[in-house]
Amino acid sequence: MSTLLHIDSSARFTGSITRQLSAAYAEQWQAKHADGKIIRRDLASVALPHIDEALLGAYFTPAEQRSAEQQNIITLSDKLVDELIAADTIVIGIPMYNFAPPSAFKAWIDHICRAGRTFKYTETGPVGLLTGKRAVVILSRGGVYSEGPAQVFDFQSTYIKSVLGFIGITDVELVIAEGVAMGEEKTKLAISQAQEKISAAV
Repeated sequence: MSTLLHIDSSARFTGSITRQLSAAYAEQWQAKHADGKIIRRDLASVALPHIDEALLGAYFTPAEQRSAEQQNIITLSDKLVDELIAADTIVIGIPMYNFAPPSAFKAWIDHICRAGRTFKYTETGPVGLLTGKRAVVILSRGGVYSEGPAQVFDFQSTYIKSVLGFIGITDVELVIAEGVAMGEEKTKLAISQAQEKISAAV
């Protein structure tokens, strides 16, 4: 059975372009995989705790040596990693806030980048363990960052591709809706083009 992990990170629940587009992908994916399973993770409706000293301590303590408190602290992180491991395909909706993904998404990354679970250290450097998966990443930006003078401020697409690659997910397709704060016509065109790419990507 195929499994899709559907992640949203927009702080907006009404009028969110990334939520609209990620939902469209999930709907088309389900139609294509009638017996498939969708795991839903909304990073805005249920905020993840940010890393603190206690969580770091649990990360770097071998599982068999963790205290009951450390095991309790790391339970959520383990669940998030398990969701990612279970998925064949991941669709992620990520708006651009101040040139980068929302902090809610960064918190998720900090929970799923786990040595020994999603990557490992070797003599030649870190190696990702989540190979064989596919990610469709839906990005929205108010301006145009794929080219032109603002391109140097695109810490959204570069970050997500790099961090997914780090944990072994190298089959990453970006679907970008940009210029969505540049007038109604520009917004409609950006969404329409993104919807076409989504249909082709399913």
